[in-house]
Amino acid sequence: MITFLCCLTLLVVGYFVYGRFVERVLGIDTNRETPAYSRRDGVDYIPMPTWKVFMIQFLNIAGLGPIFGAIMGAKFGVSSFVWIVLGSIFAGATHDFLAGMLSLRNGGESLPELIGRYLGKNFKQVMRVFTLLLMVLVGAVFVAGPAGLLAKLTPQSLDMTFWAIVVFLYYIVATLLPIDKVIGKIYPLFAFALLFMASGILVMLVYYHPSIPELTDVLHDAHPEGLPIFPMMFVSIACGAISGFHATQSPLMARCMKNEKYGRPVFYGAMIVEGIVALVWAAAATYFFHLEEGQALFAAGSGNDNAAIVVDSITKEWLGTIGGFLAILGVIAAPITSGDTAFRSARLIAADFLKFDQRPILKRLLISIPLFIVGFLILQVDFSVIWRYFAWVNQTLAVFTLWALTVYLVLSRKRYIITLLPALFMTAVCTTYIFIAPEGLGLSATVSQLLGAGVTLITFFFFIVWKSKHASS
Repeated sequence: MITFLCCLTLLVVGYFVYGRFVERVLGIDTNRETPAYSRRDGVDYIPMPTWKVFMIQFLNIAGLGPIFGAIMGAKFGVSSFVWIVLGSIFAGATHDFLAGMLSLRNGGESLPELIGRYLGKNFKQVMRVFTLLLMVLVGAVFVAGPAGLLAKLTPQSLDMTFWAIVVFLYYIVATLLPIDKVIGKIYPLFAFALLFMASGILVMLVYYHPSIPELTDVLHDAHPEGLPIFPMMFVSIACGAISGFHATQSPLMARCMKNEKYGRPVFYGAMIVEGIVALVWAAAATYFFHLEEGQALFAAGSGNDNAAIVVDSITKEWLGTIGGFLAILGVIAAPITSGDTAFRSARLIAADFLKFDQRPILKRLLISIPLFIVGFLILQVDFSVIWRYFAWVNQTLAVFTLWALTVYLVLSRKRYIITLLPALFMTAVCTTYIFIAPEGLGLSATVSQLLGAGVTLITFFFFIVWKSKHASS
């Protein structure tokens, strides 16, 4: 329990200390006009209250990631605590803050345009396709979970297909309407439910003071399937530490922010809060897996169904009927709200590429309908397969974003080390995962880790060569 409380404290301190350091590295100009005013269109560019922008950003990036991902990551032991803390402070929050601020300073540009700005046109074209794929995957992934749960809670005639159609209809409405009409009104309420649920679990953790492994067990790989901590844990816990999906959502809020000075609380702060939520659930799951009730579930390995059981059991035991209701609300609402903003991001990415003015609703429809059709077709694929590819694509996008941010900092003569180290680490994670994963090459852990390290060193070598040429030019 001491390790958990220390990690929780470090996350809060990280926001005030390292977050301010990163803010100073970038520099803030409170007199610069934001795109919410300079490009105001009444649809996507709309000035909104900062508290509301924060709540929407938090819910956009959260989804089920900091809950289900943290629970599955907890099976690796207390090392999950360390990754959530270090990942959130030095990688995820830095990644989200800089990506959001660069979008803010470039007219609310979407992520592929930003990556192309610093890594070149070829990367931009690749990232347009790559990011659109991720957005549609997110939309599909975050339909299956809530649709399946709603089907279990309603009469048999209302099956998963029915609820999937209902969710997609909601997606269409939320994607097409101005951001302040649906998203701006209901997201803060859903974010409150998610935060209330996590806060309740935190209070109960402190109250019950359960026995949780300490830092001495940090390198002990306890996973029941024998999966290696590196890279599997770092892919399992994505949204609770670092996620490429976040950088696709930051431009949505960059188009609604009133001033640059709110960048740290909105972008860096939302990631730290998500890290706290992930840490709370990782601790609760670690406790649960040591109970007789949870040991059989622990032995069953990973899986979203198992994570849902953990959520249901803990919330009902610790928070009672109201807590159970809010848990269901969070499990249903969180993925849906991430899914609709994923499709909204996809619409804006396509609009940037096609140069389509998004004020006429007909042009919004022309872009959105094909995206929804593709998403619905992907939904017909087995969920576990979709999830595995989504997880890797998500983290790989973070790698590209971190390298683009590193190039920006080098060109701006700023402290590029703050993104270079996370970029190298995540490069190693993603390349090693491809070598070891069943859906990849399926090599042994040792060989995969050596090959991942080799690819990372080669990437670093090319970076040094590029930097040397840039310095001499």
